[in-house]
Amino acid sequence: MKTVVIGDLHGNDIWHKIIYQEEPNRVIFLGDYFDSYTLSPNTQWHNFINILSFKDYPEIELILLVGNHDHHYLPYIGNSGTSGYQRDWSLQFGEVLMKADLKMAYQFDNFLFSHAGVSYDFYNKYFKDEQDYTEVADNINALFHYKPRDFMFNTQGSDPYGDDVFQSPIWIRPRSLMQSNKNTFLHEYFIQVFGHTTVKKVDKAGHHTGGRYYNIDTINTSGEYMVITDCIEFKKLKAS
Repeated sequence: MKTVVIGDLHGNDIWHKIIYQEEPNRVIFLGDYFDSYTLSPNTQWHNFINILSFKDYPEIELILLVGNHDHHYLPYIGNSGTSGYQRDWSLQFGEVLMKADLKMAYQFDNFLFSHAGVSYDFYNKYFKDEQDYTEVADNINALFHYKPRDFMFNTQGSDPYGDDVFQSPIWIRPRSLMQSNKNTFLHEYFIQVFGHTTVKKVDKAGHHTGGRYYNIDTINTSGEYMVITDCIEFKKLKAS
């Protein structure tokens, strides 16, 4: 099984070349399909429609996670004040997102994927003392289904950018994520893969994360994406 994981796109269509180059069995998109500052809303919309077309290829398992720049277009959420919100296209974006079977989290083996990371403080608020690692993604997705507004930005936090341990899996920042999970089963068992906080390149050596957290919001910087087979690799598109 070959899995490709692609970080925040914001309308970038590079994903198509990545899939063509890698020929994966499974593709995980980490969310933030919209709210580009350089691409037109129409371009972003068409790009997401093209992503959805891969549902028609049964040989590729398509996993679409929701990001904060997608969440606010869902009809039952509305504009939550996120930067880049495109009001004139909110209806169109919301309609295609509702067709996407979005998930808040996904896991296989000891990997846990979400847009920004799952913190113990957030998780324990709803699933107190629940330590069954096999059900983490299922629990979070069930919560997203029944209480989608609980994933909105927590305005009670002290940091305007979401650098607080109790922020949701589409808002938390890496420092708070690792702080929250220290000495918990979420750190001990999982390798978490997320985007949301733009970095120049992936910390492949794990100097700052101990190899337990990989921030791959690098599509629009270094162009790196993640490939998981029997090992973890970070690649860029080959020069044409």
